[in-house]
Amino acid sequence: MQTDRTKLAAWILLFCFAASYSLVADDDKEHHHHEDLNETQLGTVHFPVSCSAGVQKPFARGVALLHSFWYEEAEKEFEDIAKDDPQCAMAHWGIAMSIWHQLWNEPDAKVIARGLSEANTGEKLAAKATPREQLYLAAIKAFYGSSGKLDHAARARAYSDAMKKVYESYPEDHEAATFYALSLLASEPHHDETFANRKQAAAILEKLFAIEPDHPGVAHYLIHSYDKPQLAQLGIPAARRYAEVAPAAPHALHMPSHIFARVGLWQDDIKSNLASIAATRKTAAMHMGGEGHQFHAMDFLFYAYMQSGREADARALMDEVNKMPEMHDMYGVGFDPHLATQAQFAALYPIEMRDWATAAALTPMDVPGTASDSFGYWAKAIGSAHLHQTEEVRKDVHAIEIIHQKFVDQKKDFFAEGTESDLNQAKAWLAFSEGKYDDAVAILRPLAEKEEALGDEPQGIPSREMIAEILLEAKHPQQALAEYQADLKFSPNRFNGLYGAARAAEAAGKQSEANEYYALLVKTCDGGSSTRPELSHARELLAKK
Repeated sequence: MQTDRTKLAAWILLFCFAASYSLVADDDKEHHHHEDLNETQLGTVHFPVSCSAGVQKPFARGVALLHSFWYEEAEKEFEDIAKDDPQCAMAHWGIAMSIWHQLWNEPDAKVIARGLSEANTGEKLAAKATPREQLYLAAIKAFYGSSGKLDHAARARAYSDAMKKVYESYPEDHEAATFYALSLLASEPHHDETFANRKQAAAILEKLFAIEPDHPGVAHYLIHSYDKPQLAQLGIPAARRYAEVAPAAPHALHMPSHIFARVGLWQDDIKSNLASIAATRKTAAMHMGGEGHQFHAMDFLFYAYMQSGREADARALMDEVNKMPEMHDMYGVGFDPHLATQAQFAALYPIEMRDWATAAALTPMDVPGTASDSFGYWAKAIGSAHLHQTEEVRKDVHAIEIIHQKFVDQKKDFFAEGTESDLNQAKAWLAFSEGKYDDAVAILRPLAEKEEALGDEPQGIPSREMIAEILLEAKHPQQALAEYQADLKFSPNRFNGLYGAARAAEAAGKQSEANEYYALLVKTCDGGSSTRPELSHARELLAKK
């Protein structure tokens, strides 16, 4: 399920709507508000170009916007520069960079054609550009201008190879180093368990971070480099810094939560995403781009609420999303991000709350253009399995099989892979409902190993936590405790992980160890208003110590 949650979050972030949250004067719609954004709001960037003196400051601002993935506004900035200085070759580099969202998506043929056009325009103007600028232009041309037979991964590698040349040719150019590091992340091989590219990127960025702590791209890309459970502790300094560096950028306010979620710092996670949502709505009211950032932030916010005893806040967030009007995506991909988020929350909430009856009674939501209905059947299967309603689980497994096969037949690998994860977990719970505990564990173990090896984002229920729960239900508490302990290394401070470990330790006769987990659970939920019986049980036991 984690693979599916991760992919849904990525799609929601990528393909979101353009909406306004307040009435603004019509003439304000054409006002980009860029001049209101300075270094204290976007971070410090030094990117000298051979364009006119009047566009030097806007150009640096455009690059700063790029570094915080505020691509819509970066594109506007560089388009304005191209109008103000028609001979500025690098303005077209900036536009081409703005329409390729390096860590988010794979440009379609239309975007590639436009990017190539901008790169060619920049190349035609490059006679008056510096040799350094010509290398930057050649690098983006390597991405857009590669043979049409090349797939996206090959294009990304071609761009990275070209940026390496810029980096090596101009070792004092910190922008070259920063963009090269980003290119290493963007060209990371699919399902790479070695994290070689991100480790190489981090090595470059850490040197820059010591020199330029106020650079938005350096802190930002360090967070991305370390966004794996095996590396997350290394990302805490950058996570603490990035929001301070670029407090006006919604993505900069959200991005630290990627590290906070990895290490189980839920209150920091919550603060980060509340700030990001508020900033997104403020800038949306000013008709600035990037409104879709709020859904990705909501995804993380909901998860943090559920792990920290703030289910009332999670329900309030669900209600807020449910009341949102119908929305239309920005890039023509064809789904409503508010409905996709609604479907995700509806499926996850009862599972996290261990409310099996509600989960079993769900009506899966069909969100056109997504695999969201698979989420609902996944939750139904788990709920029904806990109620030992085997025939209902079998129906849910069959429903996911149909959805999965549809995506396989359509060659939509993106959704096929996610629904395959849903399907396998549902099959494990079918085996559980039949009393075949060993079979259930055997199905889940390779899923758990894959999730941990790849460092999937903590957006769902870890497969290893499921293994631990099944072992505990099968009266193997010592084995269950070992699995919970292994899981908590990858998903620290998860509510059900901590409670499950405490229960397993108790059942294994290790009351002292159980008390440690109960104490950590209570500490993790400090400040919340949870009435969950699990938390009450923990507090009662600790009070008797």
